[in-house]
Amino acid sequence: MPAISPAELEARLRLHLLPELGPRRLHKLLSAFPDASSALSAPASAWRSLGLPASCAEPRRSETIRERAAAALAWLEQPGHHLLMWDDPGYPALLAELPDAPPLLFVEGEPALLERPQLAMVGSRRASRPGMDNARSFARSLGGAGFVITSGLALGIDGAAHQGALDAGGQTVAVLGTGLQRLYPARHTGLAGSIVEGGGALVSELPLDCPPQAANFPRRNRIISGLSLGVLVVEASPSSGSLITARLAAEQGREVYAIPGSI
Repeated sequence: MPAISPAELEARLRLHLLPELGPRRLHKLLSAFPDASSALSAPASAWRSLGLPASCAEPRRSETIRERAAAALAWLEQPGHHLLMWDDPGYPALLAELPDAPPLLFVEGEPALLERPQLAMVGSRRASRPGMDNARSFARSLGGAGFVITSGLALGIDGAAHQGALDAGGQTVAVLGTGLQRLYPARHTGLAGSIVEGGGALVSELPLDCPPQAANFPRRNRIISGLSLGVLVVEASPSSGSLITARLAAEQGREVYAIPGSI
């Protein structure tokens, strides 16, 4: 995390918590002012001049936003908890290439892992047993060869990929579609703990207390592919969110691979 003042860090966290201020709008806001503190204290008219709706600015001084920012600051004081910001030298270079790169990334575990060569593995939540075996086997081999295996901690293929990397003594990164204090699915709480204990990382751009919301999972997929050199899709249905990840990977100039069925 860059050396910034406590007041500036709190201002960034407060801006990040505003519900209608997504990555592109937050980038625009932070680029238009000397710092986040100035943006936070600017009049609503200054925000409107940037094309931001009034609804973005209204909640910024609310007590709820202040309390949630304070809770995030307390979380960051705990060992193994980190925050990577868009102007941080340690921000993942591949992810920074995206036009909607997350301005803030919460990380539990090893943040330096995000700069290592990663291969994303995604697929069906309701995968067949051979599909699960393939995912685990490929992750074990690729993880053992030195790739960081990146996935979304979901049931099915994601979980098998994370576990395969751990089986090989490799590292794995789980990108969540919830806040890091609201692990989902709950069934993978133990797996999440094993990822961190194994030298891996849990990552989310969402506020720490953000619960599962359907719209956030496709949004999460751009981070999975954005961090990675390529994406391996294992046994995904035509309507699968995994194919969203594959499409995003192709748009981002990443390699896309597939194991569509039984080898």
